[in-house]
Amino acid sequence: MDTLFHPTPQIGLTAEQIKTQKRNGKQNTLPQKVTKTTGRILRDNICTLFNLYNVLIAVALAFVGAWSNMLFILIITLNILIGIVQELHAKKSVEQLSLLSAPTVKVIRDSAVLEIPVQELVEEDVIELEAGKQVCSDSVILTGNAEVNESLLTGESDPVPRSAGDRLLSGSFIISGKCRAVVEHVGAENYAAKIADQAKRLRGVHSELLSSMRKVTRFTGYLIPPLGILLFLEAFFLRGDMLSHAVVTTAAALLGMLPKGLVLLISISLAVGIISLSKKRVLVQE
Repeated sequence: MDTLFHPTPQIGLTAEQIKTQKRNGKQNTLPQKVTKTTGRILRDNICTLFNLYNVLIAVALAFVGAWSNMLFILIITLNILIGIVQELHAKKSVEQLSLLSAPTVKVIRDSAVLEIPVQELVEEDVIELEAGKQVCSDSVILTGNAEVNESLLTGESDPVPRSAGDRLLSGSFIISGKCRAVVEHVGAENYAAKIADQAKRLRGVHSELLSSMRKVTRFTGYLIPPLGILLFLEAFFLRGDMLSHAVVTTAAALLGMLPKGLVLLISISLAVGIISLSKKRVLVQE
């Protein structure tokens, strides 16, 4: 490990060295959030072509006072709410996902043993670890020996012996022994932070159900504008219907082409599936 200050296990870093590390961005700050923003979740669920068509039809019906024909907007609203509530819940759960639970850590600074918040740790700090403590940052043992449980990282529960010169991965636990180690990585560079980052990132997953629904809505989306115009012109000019009646009949025809029931049914099915998966501690992001 290349070091700038070469701290010793008895002295650790000095106050001036710690300030230098913080100025250089070598502090154990929390990684940036990689989940969807609240604004993007709202935008993805509200600003869709399907919703736009339904809103335009609702506006046209409201313009001619056909309020009783606008109940379909409740289905659209319910569908939007299901998506938003579920994704906001998933966002909160994902952001809380972490392999690290230790709030504080013992460090040696200016020959004194201090207990500080893990966020105040800097690269090359000398930390003291003993049985029952979690390794909060990737480190290299300077003195002492310990047995480490790395089951959170590898799934293997057998203790792993570590001695001077060996690396300790963040997220592992000391189950016996005592040692002092120099911090090798901080923040997003930690092994545990990288694993959590990969788990939090949203990956596009192919869904035959959603793909089929999108094909249907895309196909009908191309047809609705020209058909809507033709149906209205036919009703208003050729049949001589009143404006209100022409709008209502045109809206009825177009609403029949928009698969509102299908969209709501799929949303409810997905929500039920998410609830079932959550009981098995599976986290669904989208």
